Amino acid sequence: MHSFQISRRNLPHWQEPGRVYFITWRCQKGQSLSLEERTITLSAIRYWDTIKWTVYAAVVLPDHVHVLAQPLPKQEGGVFNLTEILHSVKSFSSQKINQQRGKQGSLWQTESYDRIVRDEAEFLEKWQYIRNNPLKIDLAQSSEEYPWLYEKWE
Repeated sequence: MHSFQISRRNLPHWQEPGRVYFITWRCQKGQSLSLEERTITLSAIRYWDTIKWTVYAAVVLPDHVHVLAQPLPKQEGGVFNLTEILHSVKSFSSQKINQQRGKQGSLWQTESYDRIVRDEAEFLEKWQYIRNNPLKIDLAQSSEEYPWLYEKWE
């Protein structure tokens, strides 16, 4: 991918090299993640960190996930495709979780919401949103005590 691209399923997906994205995806209706399954999902998100994308912040909640990340450049030119990274993360975590559950089928909704972060103010706002999400739904008293929150402090 060398330049701006637009694709569409139900939602539009814009990709532009070098951009940061705020991404959200949800479990299938009626599904939720156990504590161990949240760990599997966060590990899948972090697996490609510094290889295919930089993950600035991520949180895995009982029924959805938020990630603030930037696809990285490829050695041969262009950048890694956000859709392919998300497919890898969702596919791996779904397979691992289904294996533990002894089930088959789709864990995640097929579509994700992604938004290009436009400036530093929006970047900080999305990061804060990710940090505060577990607090808003009473999963923790502070962001630091929520085990399925990842933040990259550089």
